[in-house]
Amino acid sequence: MAFGLKREELKEWKKRVQAGEIAFITHYWLDERFPNMKTVTKVGCSDIDKLIKWGRKHGLNPKWIHKDEKYPHFDLIGSFQEDVLRAENKLDQLSRFK
Repeated sequence: MAFGLKREELKEWKKRVQAGEIAFITHYWLDERFPNMKTVTKVGCSDIDKLIKWGRKHGLNPKWIHKDEKYPHFDLIGSFQEDVLRAENKLDQLSRFK
């Protein structure tokens, strides 16, 4: 279950993903499989090769890509989430959801 973002933020993320950009969106998230995780960052790009290359730079396995037809993306949680957001200078997303 996702919450904590505005419709316009989601629309902008989708637009950027479909345009072939590496796009980030963080939101609150509850999943019984990960009871200690409260947020997730989705990093998407419709150009799968570009997304794979970007992910490898951060130690992400291409098998972890959610191959959604329109919005392929990595779901980042835990230490991967924080490390990647810091490395990509997305500190606004870190501080907003901490």
